[in-house]
Amino acid sequence: MNFSYKAKTKEGAIIEEVIESSDKFSLLRELKSRSYTVIFIKEKKGSSLNFDKIIQNFFGKVKAQEQIVFTKNLSGMLKAGLSLSRAISVLQKQTKNIKFSEILVSLNNEINSGGTLSSGLEKFPKVFSKLFVSMVRAGEESGNMAGALTEIGMNIEKSNSLTKKIKGALIYPGVILSAMVVIGMLMFAFVVPTLAKTFKDVGTDLPASTKFIIALGDFFSNHLILAFVILAAVVAGGSYLFRASFMAKYIDFVILKIPVLGEMVVQLNTARTARSLSSLLISGVPIIRSIEITEDVVQNVYYKKILETAKEMIEKGSPLSEVFKSNPNFYPIMMAEMVQVGEETGKLSDMLLEIALFYEEEIENKTKNLSTIIEPVLMVIIGTAVGFFAISIISPMYKVMEGVK
Repeated sequence: MNFSYKAKTKEGAIIEEVIESSDKFSLLRELKSRSYTVIFIKEKKGSSLNFDKIIQNFFGKVKAQEQIVFTKNLSGMLKAGLSLSRAISVLQKQTKNIKFSEILVSLNNEINSGGTLSSGLEKFPKVFSKLFVSMVRAGEESGNMAGALTEIGMNIEKSNSLTKKIKGALIYPGVILSAMVVIGMLMFAFVVPTLAKTFKDVGTDLPASTKFIIALGDFFSNHLILAFVILAAVVAGGSYLFRASFMAKYIDFVILKIPVLGEMVVQLNTARTARSLSSLLISGVPIIRSIEITEDVVQNVYYKKILETAKEMIEKGSPLSEVFKSNPNFYPIMMAEMVQVGEETGKLSDMLLEIALFYEEEIENKTKNLSTIIEPVLMVIIGTAVGFFAISIISPMYKVMEGVK
């Protein structure tokens, strides 16, 4: 059963929210155990099936944009002098995402029962990353929560922006290749069988490539639905293998070797490493812990291994720049040099931020030109496929025409 209630905390803050409980008396006992002074409790009547809530629970997701708005607004309200509990209550009333609303209620309950914001965030690891939680905890310890939240918001915003730009640049070739595969299958199913019948009636000798195309045409025309099922299975299997942990080492290696894309992956992981370390160090997180958290931020397994090595080397007394110097194929020379300067001058976090800004700008420029680079490659692929098909069909036609003469 759902109940709406209004109560006053021992600090004097007024809380109004909807909560689920077995009955009114159980809820009253729970609120009193939190030292709340209950003003009223009212049963919230409604449909037994809340379809919006069901959909949100199964398919709802807290997007990066919602996290950005949350951190910026919460930071602004804390700077304006609102208490943390009241600020979260305001945000909870404003959000239209049911899943996020429930998370904010949980955060408020954690805070009002004597916990911290970071301990509340830790309960939702699928929503709030280790980087997010650690920076909030550092803000709590330093007394600069608003500053930490602003830094988190900027970090998420920049990371999300880069990811969206790279995905956006890869959508175009993906759509073209997908359309080419579907059109090819339909041609094999409906066009090739007609041509095959013509060749059969004439009785001419066919080259191997033509026989191969006719065989494919026969398969697609007789088993078109099965062909699409196989295609879907191949796509699903490929997607599973691409995400499987045991394949990560091989896939990440291949991606790093692809021209242009491999260079972008290097720059993206360099920017993420630099920005994450900079944000954590600015927030006051110790260097070893900062590297551990950054390990979760980078996606490529080779970068994870390098950061694992970095942690071990720093524990033994080596400087951070030494790790980057020993891995020039993964981190550009500029990264190592600027980190070394930052260590020597005591401005490591500032230097890391400069590196992040530089490589983020480089990625943005590359994504703008990626379509121009990909277009010739697509033209070659499409031209090769069309050329093979045309030669395989035209060659026997010439033989037929010669026989007619």
